[in-house]
Amino acid sequence: MARGITELDVHGAADALVAKGERPTVERVRAHLGTGSPNTVTRLLETWWQSLGSRLHPESPGVKDAPAVVGKLAGQWWALALEHAREAVLAEFSEVREDLALKQEELLIRSKALAGEMSAVLARSEAAVAAERLACARATELQRLVDQLQLQAAELAEQRNAAIQRLEQVEDSRQALYNRLQETEKSARSERESLAAHVRSVENRALGDLDRARQESKVLQAQLASALKRHASIEAEMRGSLEKAHSATAAALQMVDNQRGRSAALEEQLAKLQNLPADLEAALRRSQVTSGPRKTSPKQRAKKSSSKAKN
Repeated sequence: MARGITELDVHGAADALVAKGERPTVERVRAHLGTGSPNTVTRLLETWWQSLGSRLHPESPGVKDAPAVVGKLAGQWWALALEHAREAVLAEFSEVREDLALKQEELLIRSKALAGEMSAVLARSEAAVAAERLACARATELQRLVDQLQLQAAELAEQRNAAIQRLEQVEDSRQALYNRLQETEKSARSERESLAAHVRSVENRALGDLDRARQESKVLQAQLASALKRHASIEAEMRGSLEKAHSATAAALQMVDNQRGRSAALEEQLAKLQNLPADLEAALRRSQVTSGPRKTSPKQRAKKSSSKAKN
């Protein structure tokens, strides 16, 4: 029982309401008292209704010895009170029943709305799961392709590096042959100048002994011719070696260009595929509710390798 609310208070409030011609209800009793728990007032109001019959019965001790007219009026008043009480109870039950019907209808509407929302949520969940599975499968396939392309790019990079090394070796051989040719030409020129100087000195000394000088001159001319012939042979041999070196260099350069073209094509493919896993992951996140230091790309590594090779 709430503090300050007694059975006598509730019964007095109900009697006061009846005296004013109003039907005693829980709300009216609480409004009359200004306080009280609805449960407590309901329970005590039931006791008031239970005791109402004994208090208003015509044969109660209070009116047993009353005159016939008073008894008749009391009986009529009692019957009227019982009818009024019955109507009040029926009206209260009707209001409660209507209130319960309205609440039941509201609950039914809310239940249907919740069922529709639940169906929509389940449909979106199933669609998100299917999209996630598809995205995972596509991401796995794309990752496999990326790994394969990266492996091919690595193999091409190794082949390109090997070709560059062979090109450097060919260039070193060509430079060595060119240096040897220069040394041979210098040696032959020096020898030719020395022989020419010797021939001139012999010719000067040959003025005193013409016959001996002629013989020596013939010998020297023969030696000069032999030296020139040997020099021409060596020079032809060196030029042939140099031409072979040039041919080998051109072939190596052509091979390097081919390797560079293939590497550039693969790097372009890698550049196009590198952003696909991130796009798929973003699309997966959007479907459900709604990067460490940047690595050097294979294309940039290829450019660095090319610049180093050129340097």
